[in-house]
Amino acid sequence: MANILIVLGILFIVINIYYFFSNKTYRKSYFSTILFRKLFLVFIGLTFGFAVIYYALSLNETIIMESSPSNKPMEQTFPNLLYFSGVTLLSIGYGDIVPVGSARFFSLLQAALGLLLPTAYFLKALDGSNDEDE
Repeated sequence: MANILIVLGILFIVINIYYFFSNKTYRKSYFSTILFRKLFLVFIGLTFGFAVIYYALSLNETIIMESSPSNKPMEQTFPNLLYFSGVTLLSIGYGDIVPVGSARFFSLLQAALGLLLPTAYFLKALDGSNDEDE
């Protein structure tokens, strides 16, 4: 039963993504696979890059804590820091891990990039469609 639900969930996600990119509500908008691929690779690079920064910071101090009443330090392993980096970039955090110390600055910077890069992608795609009119 769980496998069927997983397949149905993945299918639902794929259909929604297809609908998003195929439904041209803007008459002259377009989807650029090159731009999308570039955005995806940049997101992967940023996730790993910030994880390395967090790992380097963790060598000197505790930089992530559990978000619970105990607020105990999380294990400062690279997989934990990679998870924190990905969640910060993609969703501004789930709230299960909280940055402390110098990691707070870098997490704000990473969160800002996670919001601004997709916006820049869509503006670039729309701008490209305007260039074709001229």
